[in-house]
Amino acid sequence: MSQQRTSPSPRMYFLNNKDPPNFPPGPISLPLLGNVFSIAAKQPHIYLTKLAEVYGNVFCIRLGRHKTVFVCGWKMVKEAIVTQADNFADRPFSPMVTRIYSGNSGLFFSNGNVWKRQRRFAMATLRTFGLAKSSMEQKVCEECRHLQDAMEKEKGEPFDPVPLLNNAVANIICQIVFGRRFDYNDSNFQSMLKNLTELAYLEGSIWALLYDAFPSVMKLLPGPHNDIFSNSKCLSASIRAEIERHKLDLDPSNPRDYIDTFLLQEKHNKNSELGFDDGNLALCCLDLFLAGSETTSKTLQWGLIYLINTPHIQDKIQAEIDRVIGQTRQPTMTDRPNLPYTDAVIHEIQRMGNIVPLNGLRVAAKDMSLGGYCIPKGTSVMPNLTSVLFDKNEWETPDTFNPDHFLNAKGEFVRRDAFLPFSAGKRACLGEGLARMELFLFFISLFQRYHFSTLDGVELNTEGITGATRTPHAFKIYAKAR
Repeated sequence: MSQQRTSPSPRMYFLNNKDPPNFPPGPISLPLLGNVFSIAAKQPHIYLTKLAEVYGNVFCIRLGRHKTVFVCGWKMVKEAIVTQADNFADRPFSPMVTRIYSGNSGLFFSNGNVWKRQRRFAMATLRTFGLAKSSMEQKVCEECRHLQDAMEKEKGEPFDPVPLLNNAVANIICQIVFGRRFDYNDSNFQSMLKNLTELAYLEGSIWALLYDAFPSVMKLLPGPHNDIFSNSKCLSASIRAEIERHKLDLDPSNPRDYIDTFLLQEKHNKNSELGFDDGNLALCCLDLFLAGSETTSKTLQWGLIYLINTPHIQDKIQAEIDRVIGQTRQPTMTDRPNLPYTDAVIHEIQRMGNIVPLNGLRVAAKDMSLGGYCIPKGTSVMPNLTSVLFDKNEWETPDTFNPDHFLNAKGEFVRRDAFLPFSAGKRACLGEGLARMELFLFFISLFQRYHFSTLDGVELNTEGITGATRTPHAFKIYAKAR
């Protein structure tokens, strides 16, 4: 929601920034600048996780004039986003978000009744056109064949798998949102994916932090932060073109996808304040496209890296796939209970891949207590998911790729409470069910057909490039038919 902000006088600045009694501790900050320039630009999640070792699992840093409380470790993150979910459901004011999402709009950054209604609507529509339709399993498997065909064209030479995985995964959400898939060579499709990848990096980069901390200055300066807005405008323009195409042949008795269903709701909700208008439709599609393609594709990329680096684990899952499914039958979701080791490997890839290292900011709805500290109403709070996925109190070997984290002594799959790649509580990923299905079917289809390796003598880098999502460094692979 757009708000006018004015710069305080120096006296008012220091009065306003005086910590209330029993406020969370944190590192010393510079006047006006805060701790922005202390945060490690390349791996901010690691820096912020290490701060918890010094200041405890609830601590405060300052980003410009604004205080942000970071919550670390499984127990404290659970307390904030699950036990006290109602107190941390809304998003705080963000100059960057306000510039992209005019008003109270979209799925990720809206608040109140608009957010509740749009989230319920999106989840119901995802169920209708995704999980509830057995045909969606078939569509994922069909997309797997397109992906395999593209890999075959590499003719045994080393290649970059990232564009192919981006194409395949994005096509699943495109079929739900737009009602169609795109050819991998479609120029508009490739332009959308390029803008999407850049946006996902920049929104979680130091440039976004700087813009939110110093908006009046940053909006006048050149730099990569300006690409956040140009990328989002290009994506919105492409989505609006899809919306206009849908209006030309909309059949009220047979909605084909998310856009059709939204347009029909829009007709029935004239003058409502629940976000059913064309502008919000474009922004909701943008959010679904971002969430439905970036995270799943990145997980598959990390899967290739970890299994190429641990060929004995790759051999073991392929032996299990061969035993349960064979090398020719198409996998289905009913196979998952019979593939406990493979399921454990997929979960461990999500844990170690750490696709969303932090989480979305929340704002305290009232004065409250967290970890014994006072959190005043209006304070921004950030749950640190990295600190949960690598919590030394929850994982036996937190820094090692170890599928046994998800297996018991009998080799049966076991769920772990601290497995939070999709977050938890009221703001948990609304497409979690769809993402789980995609990951399983894509993963099985790829490793059922190919043995993956890389250039001789090369160990693939597992450090990653951190933005809103965590991206592998560029790598090349061989895909050898089994």
